[in-house]
Amino acid sequence: MTTVSEQANFTFSPEEVARFERDGYIGPVKIFEPEEMTRRWNIIRRQLLDRSLAIYPDSNGKANISNYDRHLDIDLLAEHIMRPEIVDRVGSLIGRNLLCWRSEFFPKYQGDEGTDWHQAATFAHATGKPQIIWPSDEGRPAFIGTITVWTAFTHSTEQNGCLQLMPGTHTSMNYDESKGMDYDADAINQREKDGIKRGFFGYDYRSLQKDPDWKPDESQAYPMVLKPGEAVIFWSNTMHASLPHTGSKTDYRMGFAARYVPTQVQVYPGTENLTEYGDGINLEKYGAVLTSGVDEYGHNRIARTSQRGYEFVPRQIPS
Repeated sequence: MTTVSEQANFTFSPEEVARFERDGYIGPVKIFEPEEMTRRWNIIRRQLLDRSLAIYPDSNGKANISNYDRHLDIDLLAEHIMRPEIVDRVGSLIGRNLLCWRSEFFPKYQGDEGTDWHQAATFAHATGKPQIIWPSDEGRPAFIGTITVWTAFTHSTEQNGCLQLMPGTHTSMNYDESKGMDYDADAINQREKDGIKRGFFGYDYRSLQKDPDWKPDESQAYPMVLKPGEAVIFWSNTMHASLPHTGSKTDYRMGFAARYVPTQVQVYPGTENLTEYGDGINLEKYGAVLTSGVDEYGHNRIARTSQRGYEFVPRQIPS
């Protein structure tokens, strides 16, 4: 089992920060050795079946929404979102006072479509109502959104549907999330776009384009091939997508995304219920996790402990 010293510091160098600011992403970065990631995933995948302490009810397999935020009931995921290999790096990009406001799984199996090219600044795309709001009168990075740390729990290859990113596209938004989108479960795995099988979990992200005649420049796409335990860190408003799964049945892809914002950001403002993917969840048991630093603002409900009794102790990043 791989262990990491509590004194280890994984903060990005000034050169790495500059690269991130230029490209909108950085990776691969190692979170776990492949063998350790495989061991952890074998435990986690069994625990996912037990929803007795999950904070959202089962959605009867409709969509991914019921598997949001499983870090609040599965200890290995609770540990994952607070790993210094993640928190130190994210802190060096957007500040040391950090919240993890959401986690979610992204599986892809044989025959699954790729994911549409998209950007997310407020995560309002499904309903038109922002899920995160940055303050307008305080210092902040040049481009709002969230930092996503997408970790490969299995191999992620071009054959089994790896992520694609377009460097430098975080500097402007091509989509208007306030429009909202119409959900159609029957459209999943049924559409081709420019010869590639793509969709957005029952939505068509192209309906949010500011210019309906605009098309993403596929020649600028970079495939993010990852080993188990490797991650890519990116601004959510960097253009990203995924390829369809054209590989074998046994070669499935599993990604786990943890999303981070500074503590001054409001999460789910004025929202008690979240509706996405033809389903809805109540946020009564929800809480963001303070993963490092302090919360000086008090905007958000904070999960102090998980229901299993896991104590969320913020990591103090070395000066």
